[in-house]
Order: sequence, then structure tokens, then C-alpha cells
Amino acid sequence: MKRKWIIYILLLSPFLGCGYHFPQGGENIDAGIRKVFIGQFSNSTGEANVENYIRNAFFSRFRRENRFTPVADRNQADAFLTGTIRRITTSHIAFNSSDMAKENRVLMTLEVVFKRADNGEAIWINKDLSGREAYKVEIDTAVTIANKKNAIRKLSVDMADKAYRNIVSGF
Repeated sequence: MKRKWIIYILLLSPFLGCGYHFPQGGENIDAGIRKVFIGQFSNSTGEANVENYIRNAFFSRFRRENRFTPVADRNQADAFLTGTIRRITTSHIAFNSSDMAKENRVLMTLEVVFKRADNGEAIWINKDLSGREAYKVEIDTAVTIANKKNAIRKLSVDMADKAYRNIVSGF
């Protein structure tokens, strides 16, 4: 008899689940919020053009999903997304046998704000959204600079993805 119950439990266990799930598609956000204006990101760092990488990454991320539609005209928007690039730092993470850096890491910290257009109420805010990306250090300084720029571009996309997931899931 015990054996029968164990078999039943084993057969049913995949259907029971733990009850935890991630919300799909931003149910925690008012369904009337469809059009989003991705505003400028202010750049508090000395890193040139990073605000453009960030804005483009957010625009592309919002455009990829069906939940929101990015709009170019602020007056058409149901919500606004803006932010500040607060910090970009670089550190060495790997060295060669001569103690020269061979790999660096760039760390970026953003403040991101997602607000309703009608009343300015904050839907989601993260003042310390951060991410990091490694890149190779080469003997040729121009190559290292290009590697760093590519790392910042990739990091911009990763951070836009992270922020978007947090916005739609209510974290």
C-alpha cells in the first residue's frame, strides 16, 4: 500500500510545483501604460558618449517586447524612463607574469526612474543599478580603448535588460 502512494506522489509531483512564479509581461503595471518615452540619461562621469549607449540599449530593449511601445514624442507617452549614469570605474582583474594588467573590468552604476506621464508618480526606481564587464588589455593602447568601449556597449545592453526585467516583474 505504501508503495502505491509513493508512486502516486512521484507521478503527481511535477504538477504540484512550489507555487512561486515570475509575473509575465508587467501585470504589476497599469495596463493603460503602453507607450514609453525613453528620455536622455545624464552622464555624471568622464566617459564620453556612454549616455547614448545607455539610451539606445533601453530603447532597443523596450522595442523588443510587446508590453510597451517606445515613442519618440514625449507628449504621446503614458510613461517616461530617464536616468543618470552615476559612476564608471575600471579596475585590473588579471595580470601577466610581469605584473602588467592583461584584463580589466569596467563597473557602471546607474540611477533609473520609470514614471507615469499623467501624474509623475514613480512606477519603478533603482538608484544603484550596477553591472560589470571584463575586457582585454593590449599592448596597443588604441586596441585597449576600443575593447573598453565595446565592454561599455555590452554592459549598457545588459543593464537595460536587467532594468527591464525588474520593471516588468515588480522588483
